[in-house]
Amino acid sequence: MGPRREHPKSAGCGLSSDKPQKPSTKIVTAGRREALTGPVVNAPIWRASTHLYPNVAALEAGKTSNEDGRFFYGRRGSPTQWSLAEALTEMEPGAHGTMLYPSGVAAIACALLSVLKAGDILLMTDNAYDPSRSLADGFLKRFGVETRYFDPLTTDYDTLFCDRTKAILLESPGSLTFEVQDIPAICAAAKKNNVVTVLDNTWATSYFHTALDKGIDMAILSCTKYIVGHSDVMMGSVTTHAKYWTRLRQTAQQLGQTVSPDDAYLASRGLRTLSVRMKAHAASALQVARWLQTQPDVANVFHPALPECPGHEIWKRDFTGASGLFSFIHKGDAATAAAFVDALGLFGIGYSWGGFESLALPVQPEKYRSAVAWEKDGTLIRLQIGLENTDDLIADLEAAFVKARRA
Repeated sequence: MGPRREHPKSAGCGLSSDKPQKPSTKIVTAGRREALTGPVVNAPIWRASTHLYPNVAALEAGKTSNEDGRFFYGRRGSPTQWSLAEALTEMEPGAHGTMLYPSGVAAIACALLSVLKAGDILLMTDNAYDPSRSLADGFLKRFGVETRYFDPLTTDYDTLFCDRTKAILLESPGSLTFEVQDIPAICAAAKKNNVVTVLDNTWATSYFHTALDKGIDMAILSCTKYIVGHSDVMMGSVTTHAKYWTRLRQTAQQLGQTVSPDDAYLASRGLRTLSVRMKAHAASALQVARWLQTQPDVANVFHPALPECPGHEIWKRDFTGASGLFSFIHKGDAATAAAFVDALGLFGIGYSWGGFESLALPVQPEKYRSAVAWEKDGTLIRLQIGLENTDDLIADLEAAFVKARRA
């Protein structure tokens, strides 16, 4: 849907540059070629299903020449979708193209389906997103793919693989317990064994962590989160290099995966402020995390930018920042933790993250472990730190701790 394009010089419309750009500049300029935007700033919304041809010969030619950048049929995309996909491609050095999907889970599914078949083994990190586990243990299992889980902090990478291993799904950091994995080392071992590496990169996005230049073959984003940034669109993406582009694109088209032009427009609009929002999320979340470390009701705080977080040194090496999502262990039981969350006034209670609003969610990682048991006392609570004033958020958390003690 969004292969990398050259940026020819224009006569004043669209954007192009022959000079390297910093990530925050790239976020603003990417995907805004004149061919996609015309004379306006943003690629307009193309609401269309049918392409009308002047004659049968042109219709037949369209079948064979169909490619991104040449409208063929609504399901194959239009300049609205191509602009977003191209922008996401440009954010990943070394990428060839990006496909868009109606959700993050759809993106994960199509990435894996493009490289797996019956009889194959999928390796999955044990701290993976629960819907990824459900996809593997349910859907993929029914079609003959075996999934094996491994300790996210293992360093014995070569023992993970066998002749039937064809793909490995990573999530770094994990979106509940936030272990950071050594992606370059895992990718090096995978490549020796001809295993495709797939990374859910949603927590950091390509702004804080470029994945393909670390060795990843397919980088997944739940664009629902930080790319959209406003909690009002469901979308996913997979960005890959040329080797896997054709398979990825064909799988998406064969499964009818597409996104609406309206959603693509909203995601593109959200993308343009990603660098500003991510910096704000990062600063506020770290301030809240450090404050939580001083609280008597808190046993542990899991934030990759804190030295105590598993994989912190790897985070310092491979990432340029941290997002607004982290977790902590409340020393109380489930009822006390629920009372704490219920007492919060500025934090919504709900799934997802990456929007402008703060969220709190009690979670149970012990339910979603296969390779390594989660054996920590207390109740894990995940926080998404939004764009509110940090002092207000800390005051809200402090008041909730007091109320929970009295519950």
